[in-house]
Amino acid sequence: MSNEVNKPSVLIVGAGLGGVLLGALLEKANVPYTIFERASSVKPLGSAMSIGSALIPVFRQLGCYDEFVTIGKRSIVAETWRESTFGYSLDFLPREEFSGEIQYIVSRPLLYNVLLRQIPPHKIQFGKRVLVAKETEDKQRVTIQTADNAVYEGDILVGADGAYSAVRQRLYEALQKEGKLSKSDQEDLPFSCTCLVGQTQVLDLEEFPQLKDPLYPFISTLGNDKPYSWVLFGTAQGTISWMVVEHLSAETTKTAQAQRFRNSDNSEWGPTAAQSMCDETRDFPIAFGNGKMTLGDLYDRTSKDFISKVMLEEKVFKTWHHGRTVLLGDGAVTSMHDAIALANLIYCLPSTSSEDVSQMFSEYKAERLPPVTAAFNSSRSLAKSMEKGLAGTIAFFITKYMPVWLWRIFLKGMVKNRLRCGYLAEIEDKGTVPAAYSASYEKARALYKKRREAEIAVSAAPAATI
Repeated sequence: MSNEVNKPSVLIVGAGLGGVLLGALLEKANVPYTIFERASSVKPLGSAMSIGSALIPVFRQLGCYDEFVTIGKRSIVAETWRESTFGYSLDFLPREEFSGEIQYIVSRPLLYNVLLRQIPPHKIQFGKRVLVAKETEDKQRVTIQTADNAVYEGDILVGADGAYSAVRQRLYEALQKEGKLSKSDQEDLPFSCTCLVGQTQVLDLEEFPQLKDPLYPFISTLGNDKPYSWVLFGTAQGTISWMVVEHLSAETTKTAQAQRFRNSDNSEWGPTAAQSMCDETRDFPIAFGNGKMTLGDLYDRTSKDFISKVMLEEKVFKTWHHGRTVLLGDGAVTSMHDAIALANLIYCLPSTSSEDVSQMFSEYKAERLPPVTAAFNSSRSLAKSMEKGLAGTIAFFITKYMPVWLWRIFLKGMVKNRLRCGYLAEIEDKGTVPAAYSASYEKARALYKKRREAEIAVSAAPAATI
């Protein structure tokens, strides 16, 4: 039973943002777990993220909000340029009114370190590449075998190891042999762009005076006659996190199928031979510095060890779970939202029977599939708006001249998905736009209250007399 005496043991494969957040939440619930990461250590890779109401309530519940704020920079304005020509700016300040939370730009590696500190070191095992994942013959447990021939057993296996998940691969292979895998899940991961990311060293504020402004916007730039877009984020640490996206044609996408980055050292943002892409893009102009600088000026101020190149895959899988195995989505915010919902449901698991585990996984997918699909469609629309050609031009025009009332409606939709942990301290929702309903949160909150009432009743009962 999932109570103080006998809780499910959880094996989490992948120490990315989703896997680490899930571990941190299970830690608070006293649910036994171990995280297995194929890399020998986690490297500080990635660019920056915009984090606000979607995750801050959970950071408050975990007790790491104050630390998070110290690494974040308030974000209320975003600018879009056409190379050296200013296009338009977008005011995101209403998000704070609608959600009750400030939006921050935060370095992805620093955010990762904040979450990593919520995990006792002995509960993460590095250098553990999973080769085999399967259920025991009686279906009552699940086991994994790592490359060093070690075997681990638990009640639940969570694949949190990114787009090329070893857990997903093993699960899909088994289902395909049984004829139970959908046709779409048998197809290769499609992708339409490659992405180069990095973060500079701490910069001279006289050379980059924009970094002195605590509200200086993050800047997206669209290439005029080239299939590239690039985004720059000024951070609270006086660095610039940058991301350069190459939008691939159908022909180049097909050619790149053989260039999958399966052997990355980090489960999400593995470093690869990115020098050629740096060379191709170093002359692209940036709206930082003295107005004459280029991406090359940022590359030259970024350690090569902190630059990585990845394919950006685009797919919503149909198979999320089977037996005792369940998968987290790829992508930073998506995987962390998946982790919150799954933690709520694991807390509520009435027993470790196959039937109860399967029911829990079904509830998890039912809650998370709609927002994941919406996020996927939104991401594709955003990608289209940044492409060169007629579609990109139309999207640019529509966004530039969007009326304020319509923009506010759009922002209201952005802030509705505010997941919380049902068994941790309640966080007051100060937003003017109600958070979207979360079945996993409501279920965990109701059980938490029931258990607390029972504890209070026991403590208030008079002691037995002899």
